Amino acid sequence: MRYRSLGNSGTAVSELCLGTMTFGNETDEAGAHEQLDRYVEAGGNLVDTADVYTHGVSEQIIGRWLADRPSDVTDRVVLATKGRFPFEPGPNAGGASARHLTRAIDASLERLGLDSVDLYQVHAWDPRTPLEETLRTLDGFVRSGRTRYYGFSNYTGWQLTKAVGLARELGLAAPVTLQPQYSLIVREIEWEVVPAALDAGLGMLPWSPLGGGWLTGKYQRDQRPTGDTRLGDDPGRGMEAYDRRGTARTWDIIEAVQRIAEARGTSMAAVALAWVTDRPGVTSTILGARTLEQLEDNLSSVEVRLDDDERAALDTASDLQATDYPYGELGVDQRDRDLATG
Repeated sequence: MRYRSLGNSGTAVSELCLGTMTFGNETDEAGAHEQLDRYVEAGGNLVDTADVYTHGVSEQIIGRWLADRPSDVTDRVVLATKGRFPFEPGPNAGGASARHLTRAIDASLERLGLDSVDLYQVHAWDPRTPLEETLRTLDGFVRSGRTRYYGFSNYTGWQLTKAVGLARELGLAAPVTLQPQYSLIVREIEWEVVPAALDAGLGMLPWSPLGGGWLTGKYQRDQRPTGDTRLGDDPGRGMEAYDRRGTARTWDIIEAVQRIAEARGTSMAAVALAWVTDRPGVTSTILGARTLEQLEDNLSSVEVRLDDDERAALDTASDLQATDYPYGELGVDQRDRDLATG
């Protein structure tokens, strides 16, 4: 396992992060504790959760694991959680207001059995709350010791740039991370979000790096999912829906990943994870395993370092094929000329 700085902070984190959205839902407590034990044993130290994961149960499971393990194990863990979404209906039940975020972080700390977390993230942009209010609240969390750092999740490029600029203007603690969706299938963040994160010195923590399981090879062309898979019970589930995501481009990507995996004698998941982890601006790639076996497979990606030809093959298969300026060929040519002239 290799380590990188947590964005523009002095804290080092492993290049693979253990995501815990399955804890208490698809993964029971015993299985979750097995995953945590194995992840730390493999050298991983960044654990990511959120208050809404299984309605707080994920945080409770992690809290009981922390309480049950010796300090020489738990002291290695850099713990991140998130708040923004409501638990119950009501006009003030969610959002990034001072009222909601303060209640959310205090509730998270109680479930985790801790006085502070290492990273607290706003789970999504809130268009109703003044940004200054959100930033002053996060700055207050840092000053009070509730969290050591803060970051954002699911922000667009302009939202991220606005937040970073305003924090600097007000003399507040600055964010250190951004958690976006990013995979060979979902590369749109490279147009604006990645440049914004790089410009601000933020580290990215990509979620869904396997495209909701598509890049593991579990789904087949012209064969709707069945059985015990993410889409087996509901092929129309969310952004990963079979008919929505099963495009010609997706199948081209899957075939490219499969060719490299077979040539290397490794899994498709390991290849897809290696590609994300190697992208500019990525600090730590979030793993989302249901079982210990899936986690073991994902951890094997640390042994995969793609060569130039393999990266080029994956880049070509997953190219978004933007048709016009500024994201198409003319925009790329312009950026290359700008870089060449300094």
